[in-house]
Amino acid sequence: MGYKFSKFNEAVLLPEIILEHEASVFLEIERWTVIRREILTKLCLTLGNFPPSVPASFEVLGEDLIEGRIVQKKICYASNDGDKVPAYLLYAQDAVQGSATIPSVLALHQTVTQGKDEVVGISGNSDLMYGLELARRGYAVLAPDVLSAGERIFGGKKPYQTAPFEDRYPEWSMIGKMIYDHQQGLDTLSLFDFVDMNRIGVIGHSLGGTNAFFLAAFDNRIKAVVSSCGFGSFAGDPTPERWGLRREWFTYIPKLNEFLSKGEAPFEFNEVAAAIAPRAYFNWSTQNDKFFPHWEAIGKSMLTIKRVYDGLEVPQKFSSLIGEGEHSFPAPIRKMAYQWLDRQLNDNHD
Repeated sequence: MGYKFSKFNEAVLLPEIILEHEASVFLEIERWTVIRREILTKLCLTLGNFPPSVPASFEVLGEDLIEGRIVQKKICYASNDGDKVPAYLLYAQDAVQGSATIPSVLALHQTVTQGKDEVVGISGNSDLMYGLELARRGYAVLAPDVLSAGERIFGGKKPYQTAPFEDRYPEWSMIGKMIYDHQQGLDTLSLFDFVDMNRIGVIGHSLGGTNAFFLAAFDNRIKAVVSSCGFGSFAGDPTPERWGLRREWFTYIPKLNEFLSKGEAPFEFNEVAAAIAPRAYFNWSTQNDKFFPHWEAIGKSMLTIKRVYDGLEVPQKFSSLIGEGEHSFPAPIRKMAYQWLDRQLNDNHD
């Protein structure tokens, strides 16, 4: 059953079965596992069913040593139907001596033409080179291009024009494709002996932030999520139809059209983020974000997610901040996010 919503609706709710549990009441993990499975099943009705994974493989296209200690490998890894995903793998040379293993992070880029190049500091906004910054802190970082960006722009098309994908896969979605490609990225990380697959995180800003929490909802290998300016909600959104419209530019989830045209939504974004629990989730949003201007509704969404973490008795695994800035990931917030990742992936091995 879909959610009824309007542009001015302030009610952002999780399924009624969750709302039966007050924040002070213990939510049994077995019961939450069932609820979570229901959420993901419902999501697949709009995202489209994922094709089977393909065997993990990659080729190394180049390698550089930057800043005297950071190895930067240019790789290309396998995806569905013979698709290849160009990516950078970064890690500190001195962190992988002998049999040492280190935590790893997928660093997902925002909506920029250069894609992965920005998060590793090759070009773009220096406030968004979180992949390189995390490599400096001792993480193995995989930074892939999403389809339609960077080195994956369709021939004869502009960046983020996704019509060729929708024509080939009418029953799938770009959100689903990005999740799939990132899961193949996780499979690829498992091929490196120095990567500790029990300590995997994901970080992203804007489109990358949205991809981060969607990926973690579907893949339990992700133990910690940092999403910057990537969370919205249908409720309160002045233009919710943007998530479903098939257009010349990027189309997220075409199957949403049939719901949005009737003023309904088949899921809410707080359900997706809540499906991460009891694993760790850090969200950063702002009050002057031109892409997600409905910060009050986002705040209400965060409170409902907090209820799940409180009910599961893991409040320390959830952190949500809403600032006064614009659509950005400023240095003080990045520092907080990195320290939070350190606590989740370095200090704890559970």
